[in-house]
Amino acid sequence: MSEPVVLVEKAAEGYAVVTLNRPNAMNALSTQLRTELANTIDALEADPAVRVIILTGAGRAFTAGLDLKELGSGGGNAISAAVEVRDPVRALGAFKGPVIGAINGVAITGGFELALACDVLLASTNARFADTHGRVGIMPGWGLSQRLSRTIGIYRAKELSLTGNFLSAAQAEAWGLVNRVVEPDELLPAARKLATDMLSLVPEMLLNYKRLIDDGFAVGFGDAMALELQRSKSANTTVAAADVEARREAIRQRGKSQTA
Repeated sequence: MSEPVVLVEKAAEGYAVVTLNRPNAMNALSTQLRTELANTIDALEADPAVRVIILTGAGRAFTAGLDLKELGSGGGNAISAAVEVRDPVRALGAFKGPVIGAINGVAITGGFELALACDVLLASTNARFADTHGRVGIMPGWGLSQRLSRTIGIYRAKELSLTGNFLSAAQAEAWGLVNRVVEPDELLPAARKLATDMLSLVPEMLLNYKRLIDDGFAVGFGDAMALELQRSKSANTTVAAADVEARREAIRQRGKSQTA
């Protein structure tokens, strides 16, 4: 029996660690891996016990992007055919809870797009990012041309995409691409801690607040402000004052423990 290309570990706290598992191929996104990853995310979305996902890679790569060896063996229409395979980025976008990308190594081209589809990025010191679409002659189709500029600014995004140069983990942190950089053996513990912190929120807030941020980011500032006001009025009328006060006390105690 061959190893599964996607590994899933569900934690009792309410998160799942999803690992791309083709380490000998730098977790290149083969047809099988893309399909299995999308199906896995769909299954986790349907599981009420899982409210946060941590996405990472096995071995020394997060993912090197589409499997070019597989595409090269598929004939002249291989690129077009690849588009018809299940889209893991779309599946990640349909997951209602937060997705934490634990970027353990290189995230190249389609792998870079997969990283950008996460809500929060933690990076190992071994992580590197590159958009090599222009070097291999393939236009991005999973959102990189739009997400990257919105994340690090249009000038920096153009520098990366119009050169194909690599970006180190340290530079990615300086440019605001990743939240923070940690040593390799600290990456998953940091991701698990972050997932646990997220799961300490009021359960419905974890989903609704993420959706508000994403929906507002997708429109102009004025429309986003109006959207926040609309949803705030709708949601906050159902909140009991006694519940708010009880939660404030829990926040005070948490603050004391974090500064002790």
